[in-house]
Amino acid sequence: MELIDTHCHLDLDPFDADRGAVIRRAFEAGLVHMITIGIDVESSLRAVELARSHPRISATVGQHPHDVKVLTNEGLDRLKELGRDPEVVGFGEIGLDFFRDHSPRPVQHQRFDDLIHIGLELGLPLVIHDRDAHRETLDHLRSAGAHRGVIHCYSGDMALAREFLDLGFVISLPGTVTFPKALDARDVAREIPLDALLIETDAPFLAPVPFRGRRNEPAYVQYTALEIARLRGMDPLVLAEAATANARRVFGLPRERPALVSAPSLSRTGGSGEAA
Repeated sequence: MELIDTHCHLDLDPFDADRGAVIRRAFEAGLVHMITIGIDVESSLRAVELARSHPRISATVGQHPHDVKVLTNEGLDRLKELGRDPEVVGFGEIGLDFFRDHSPRPVQHQRFDDLIHIGLELGLPLVIHDRDAHRETLDHLRSAGAHRGVIHCYSGDMALAREFLDLGFVISLPGTVTFPKALDARDVAREIPLDALLIETDAPFLAPVPFRGRRNEPAYVQYTALEIARLRGMDPLVLAEAATANARRVFGLPRERPALVSAPSLSRTGGSGEAA
């Protein structure tokens, strides 16, 4: 199956010891592209560095809601500057997280607005983190006139998914659809229109069955794709083809990428944070 992992965090600490091997395994498993996601200024810099060094990796830049309490106006300016890099295909991970509340909610609201408007100014699809903040996330996106992007690691039900689809967003499903008790995710996998579906790992988080509880990596996106195909009663190759075409459309990725090259070693200048 040819697949695109639309959301992984290749720059984070868990990959420091074997990043090159992780990338090689992904392409050996049939992936044709990966999008590595920035979660703060330093992570975004590393994501761009990876994308510049590898022809089949693209980057996004953003600030995860956990750490928006430390995001300065200078940081906003830096993210805007990074967002203009030709290797950057999306703006995010940005959003709201009311499950952990690592940043105060008023700060999350303000910075989410700030970040949405930067993404809109740059003309990039938004990559949205929404955890236990469904209605508030919708309200922010509607208020800003946002109409293009991805609801990453989708955790709502199908009724909510339809509201995001009505705004023009697509839904990205991670390995949670392989968890037998993840009933909402499995229902969404069955019912979401095929042209609104992306598939991701969120690696190194949320490894699918049969790797649940271990470090996730992009090669494992195939297990999520196989389970979604099973839930939908369709040929996995047809599902993969559709999801890959959707990813190319949403992120503006080319149909063909140059041959595989070696992965770079990354300089570490900051913490990796939490991105699941």
